[in-house]
Amino acid sequence: MVDLLQLLALQLGSEVSYQELASSLGIDRLTVRKYIDLLEQCFIIFRQRAFSRNLRKEISKTVKIYFYDLGVRNSLIQAYNPLHLRADIGALWENFCIVERRKLVQYHKMYRNTYFWRTYDQKEIDYIEEYDGQLDGYEFKWSPAKSFKVPQDFIDTYQNASVERVDRSNYWKFVLPEN
Repeated sequence: MVDLLQLLALQLGSEVSYQELASSLGIDRLTVRKYIDLLEQCFIIFRQRAFSRNLRKEISKTVKIYFYDLGVRNSLIQAYNPLHLRADIGALWENFCIVERRKLVQYHKMYRNTYFWRTYDQKEIDYIEEYDGQLDGYEFKWSPAKSFKVPQDFIDTYQNASVERVDRSNYWKFVLPEN
């Protein structure tokens, strides 16, 4: 179980392959799925599924796995360096924003389906909320200076869709309730 958690910690913010995890651990793919189910039921990790309406170029059968507590994640891989020395800062930022948003949505009983979106040609949106016929997409960038281009395929394909950037200069709008 610890080995599985360590592998998941190293893949933070990336798509996870149950088969690849099983091969790395030397166990069956179904056992990996059962362990991940158990870890999810214990509120250690949670899965984010891919969004797709069966367009040929969309990836639809993958998941990303995030940790509820980034301290636990960092301890698993003994990653205690300051943020400015971290190679995984983008994944940490994405995980942090999604966890905080989940708290907001649950606390305020905002009923949402949540996903990520990616195409085979590497266009992606880190987080999507679907509600009342609306699709709100969010792309997480640690650095406010880092460039971001809205995937036009997503906007063109889905009516009532929007995509926003969330970075350190505006994250509070994403994770705090509006008053």
